[in-house]
This record gives sequence, structure tokens and C-alpha cells, in this order.
Amino acid sequence: MENHSVEVSVIIPNYNYARFLRQRIESVLAQTYTDYEIILLDDASTDDSTSILKHYSANPHVSHLEINSVNTGSPFAQWQKGISLSRGKYIWIAESDDAAEPSFLKKAVSVLKQYPDASFCFLGSHCIDGEGNQLTTDFDRWTSKQLSRSHNMGVFDGEDYIKHNLYWRNYIYNASGVVFRKQCFEQIKDLSCFSMRYSGDWLFWIEMAKQGMVVEVYEKLNNFRLHNVSTTKKGQKTGDGVREDIYIVNRIEHSLVNIGRQRKTVRHGSFYKEIKRLKVPTEIKEELTLHLVSSLKANSSDYYVERFNKSFSWLMPWLITRDKDRL
Repeated sequence: MENHSVEVSVIIPNYNYARFLRQRIESVLAQTYTDYEIILLDDASTDDSTSILKHYSANPHVSHLEINSVNTGSPFAQWQKGISLSRGKYIWIAESDDAAEPSFLKKAVSVLKQYPDASFCFLGSHCIDGEGNQLTTDFDRWTSKQLSRSHNMGVFDGEDYIKHNLYWRNYIYNASGVVFRKQCFEQIKDLSCFSMRYSGDWLFWIEMAKQGMVVEVYEKLNNFRLHNVSTTKKGQKTGDGVREDIYIVNRIEHSLVNIGRQRKTVRHGSFYKEIKRLKVPTEIKEELTLHLVSSLKANSSDYYVERFNKSFSWLMPWLITRDKDRL
């Protein structure tokens, strides 16, 4: 690709997803919006990925093909590498096992142009299986609160979005559904998210939300593939994912002063619930509980507050729960 400016940099980080790679790249090439470059990255795959990537490297949209000789062990390190190579005003991290509808990029770019103070916009997803069949699983979980908003969009102050949404969970569950503003990324001072193994994406979106407005688009134009092998599931099996999650919540509590005691109590209680339900040895649960107490000053009674609020918030609307607090 000639060295001229483009509006969007599409980063496709890959590790051993040869079976999905062609569909991923073809779904990018099929976008109705065409002012983009493609940055192909491979993290030392052991399958047929590199031959597929080399085939597509001749496409005029492809500006870079970078193949690591040694696996980094972190998908977020690949994000950072791709961003450093990018030339676009907007960035789309198109995960190699996902796909997109042809209108995805056109919609996302138009939203970011409409809201110049937005750091990123997040579009909904259809979940698909390994063969590309659409599943009934729904990670968006939109209710009438979201779907009643004008123009199928919600526009939020970044700190409010962290407090009411990202404090509870990573609602930005799939990077492939996001297009963000590179200028906002460049304002982030702490990039420790890129050294994380499991929850770096969650911390990344928190840091991005601090840089401006957040726009949710209530249209399912992304295709999020669910399959058995994922970094998140590996983190659940070892408990390491929970450790990273506790670290992130601790970061939020130290950076936002107006979270509120009840919200903190219920959030801490949800960690107790999560640890109880983990399918790991008892000694790991005990270690995680001690880590929760020392990091967040949590108390075992927080668990019962969370359970009480969950059960009776319909009767007492002032009680905070994760779902009710969501913007």
C-alpha cells in the first residue's frame, strides 16, 4: 500500500486462527467504507496462518505484515504493536476469529464524526459458532432502557460510563465491535493494560473512556465468535483472571472519588460470589479471598449485601445492583 494518509487503520492480530482468518480478512475487504489500511500481525502461529497472511499481503489495502518469531504470550502486546504501526485517525482492532457486516465500518466512522468528543464507539454483536452459525447467546443484553434511545444510540460522559458500567464488568466484551480515536489513545499515560494476560482489554477501555465521551450503537453489525479455546476461559480455570479483575476495580476506586459506599459494597460482594462459584481448588479460592480483602478492603458481609440487593431491588428501587446501575 502506498504511504498516504488513511482514515482508518484496521489491525488484525492473529494467533493460530488459520481456520477463521480468511473469513475475517474477507469481511474487512467487503466493507462499504473503503478508506482504510490493514495491518496484519501474527504472534508466532504454528498452524497455516502465515501462508494465508502472506497471500493477503499483496492486497493494496494491506500496509504491514508482521510475523513474530517468538510468541509474546499476550494478545494485548499485539494491540500495542499494531497501534504503533497505524496511520489512521481511527483504529479498529478486528480480532482474527471474528467477522463483520459490510456496513460496520461505515456506521462506526459516521458516529465518531458525528461526535468529535467521543473516544470510541461500540456496536452490538451477533454471536456465532466455529462454523459461522448464528447463536442465541446475547452479550449485549439490551433492555428497553437502551433500545428506547433516539437514533439507536447512547452517548455518555466517559467517567459516568466507567462508574455505572465498566466498574461492574467489561461491557466492551469484544474489541472487534469497537472503533476508537487514535488521538485519544495517545493521551493515555499508563499503558500497563498491555502487559496483562487476561483482562487488559477491560482496563484499556477504561483508560479510553477517561479520554472523552463513549457512544453505544444499538445495532448488531459485528459477528463475535464463541469457541472453547479462549484466554478468558483459561484465566477462569486458574483464578488469575479474577486477580487481574480485582486490580482493575482497585484502579477505578482510586481514580474516581464519587463511586459511593453502597456501589463499592455490592461490587465487592460480587467478587465474593464469583470466587465462590469458581471451579478451582479450595486453596486457590482462599488465596483469592485474601487478595480481595487486602486489595479492596472487602468484607465477607459484602457478599450478603450483594445477594440481598439482587433479591429485593424490585421491591426497594433505591438498592443498587449491577444491572440496574447500567446506563
